[in-house]
Amino acid sequence: MPTDAISGAHDAFIAADVGGTHVRIGLVRGSRDPGEPVSVLEYRKYACAEHAGLGDIVADFIAGLGATRVGRAVIASAGYALEDGTVITNNLPWRLSPAGLRAQLGFDDVRLVNDFEAVAHAAAQMDASEVLQLTGPAIAPKHGPTLILGPGTGLGAAVWIPAGKRAVVLATEAGQAALTAGNALEMSLLEEMLKTRTHVPVEQALSGPGLMNLHAALRAVRGAPPSPYTHPGQITAAAQSGEDALARESLDVFCGLLGSVVGDMALLYGVQGGVYLAGGILPKIRDVLIGSSFVPRFLNKGSMREALERIPVKVVEHGQLGVIGAARWYLEHQQDE
Repeated sequence: MPTDAISGAHDAFIAADVGGTHVRIGLVRGSRDPGEPVSVLEYRKYACAEHAGLGDIVADFIAGLGATRVGRAVIASAGYALEDGTVITNNLPWRLSPAGLRAQLGFDDVRLVNDFEAVAHAAAQMDASEVLQLTGPAIAPKHGPTLILGPGTGLGAAVWIPAGKRAVVLATEAGQAALTAGNALEMSLLEEMLKTRTHVPVEQALSGPGLMNLHAALRAVRGAPPSPYTHPGQITAAAQSGEDALARESLDVFCGLLGSVVGDMALLYGVQGGVYLAGGILPKIRDVLIGSSFVPRFLNKGSMREALERIPVKVVEHGQLGVIGAARWYLEHQQDE
């Protein structure tokens, strides 16, 4: 990034997309281009496990900007915000507190937004990040609610709802809803997971760690020894190489369950404008996803099949979407104040 471009960014601010595994962070500012209302001036990706807290990550990012003065930030993160400003989250390795960040970094303003609510605010730029279309028409026949969902370290979801000049975004905790089984094998896997907990949420199966859980449960159901894998990427690699039949079966179960859950959410939220799958794992397994039961399970909703056939379902590269969406959310809230 040329120095003169950053030095002129006096109105720029920090936008960070905080996931359980990575923090994506950018120096951003609003633009007058309706097709690209946020300009990303500088961007980096950090591994959460390599840093003691979000404040250290933001400080390191700012240090790399040289003399640029930054006093505002918006943080997109999974979790539930409490009245004192701290966040309940299952997937971060450290505590998250906007007030603590403000004090540590000397910022004037630090705002917090749900991570998939932020991604949904990037809905206008979603098609530019398309990786794969799974089903439905290229363009939705109706302008209506749009579902943005993604399995990553957890499972996040938000709904973008058109409402005049400005859309409304509904943040959800869909990943904490109860997982339901759709066939005998899934019932056996759910029964296996219920041996160690009384509530099996959707993200217990549909996330990176969820794939690990599915594989462990499948090995138990099949009478196989414990899994040799310590990371979900090892399972997907073994599944795609063809070297491990149980790894491939685990990935097939993952895709089928995902299709069923996405179909349920499309009906629950009255989706008409499309479904965007933005989780980091999906572009990596696109070939498996294409040949899986995802689409049949998505459509297998009885009399509602015809309605679901009209909904485009696309995989998009998460990339900078969370940063751009967080920035758009922040700019809209600034206009309201």
